Amino acid sequence: MAATAAALAGERINAEPGGVAVKGYDVVAYFTPGEPTPGKAEFEYVWRDVRWRFSNKANQEAFAANPTKYAPRYGGFCAGGLALGRTSPVDPEAFVIVDGKLYLNFNKQDAKVMSADPEAVITKADENWKRLGQAD
Repeated sequence: MAATAAALAGERINAEPGGVAVKGYDVVAYFTPGEPTPGKAEFEYVWRDVRWRFSNKANQEAFAANPTKYAPRYGGFCAGGLALGRTSPVDPEAFVIVDGKLYLNFNKQDAKVMSADPEAVITKADENWKRLGQAD
């Protein structure tokens, strides 16, 4: 867990500074109830100079207690794009959870490709994320 927190400490987030992460979607909701859920401005938490929105107070508090548990991998950039060596925007409706980690994708087709062989996508994306200086 400490290695994950250290890796995320300097990681670039897919949002403008002071902007909203994951296009305002609730990152905790991907885990429970397990579906993309838009967040609300009234349940906002600032982490790493980015605003994160949640659909309810309980999810906001869960994130505040452990942001690295819920924050998407690769700063919220497309996992498939990173596997190809580039940062790409995401569709918050296109996601995959692997080993308790959230991966966002450019579109639902990319999410299906990742679901078919997540290990291959993650291995390539991890290599490229490191190459981009985003992980140790």
